[in-house]
Amino acid sequence: MEKIINGSIPKDTLMEALGIQIVELNEQRVVAVMPISRANRQPFGMLHGGASVALAETVASVGTYNLIDQDTQQAVGLEINANHIRSKRDGIVKAVATPLHKGRTTMVWDIKITDEDDQLICVSRCTMAVINVK
Repeated sequence: MEKIINGSIPKDTLMEALGIQIVELNEQRVVAVMPISRANRQPFGMLHGGASVALAETVASVGTYNLIDQDTQQAVGLEINANHIRSKRDGIVKAVATPLHKGRTTMVWDIKITDEDDQLICVSRCTMAVINVK
C-alpha cells in the first residue's frame, strides 16, 4: 500500500476522487479529513451519505492495515453501518476512528464524523476482516 499519511493521497483511488487525506495514524486512532465538493454532494447539494460511509470505511481500513502484518495480511470491509445525524453543504468534515475490538481475524471500529465546529455529522461502526494473502 502506498504511503497515505501526512496529506499524500494514493493515486487512482476513491480517496483521491473524494479528496480524503489521512492526517493522523497510530494504534489508538485514525483521523482523516475530506472536503465537501461537487464530487461528494448529492443532487440537493448536501454531503452524500455514501461519501460519509466511504470516509468511515477508509479510516477503518487504514487503521486495520496499520495493525496487521502488512507482508502477509490484508484488511477488507466486512460490514458497515452509519447514522447520518446532520446535513452539511460545504466545508470540511473530519473522521476519527477508534478500535473497539482488535482481533486476529476481525477488527471493529467506531467512527465519528464531525464538521469544523465539532458538530456531529455521522456516526458509524465498521467491521473489518483480516485475511491472509501469502
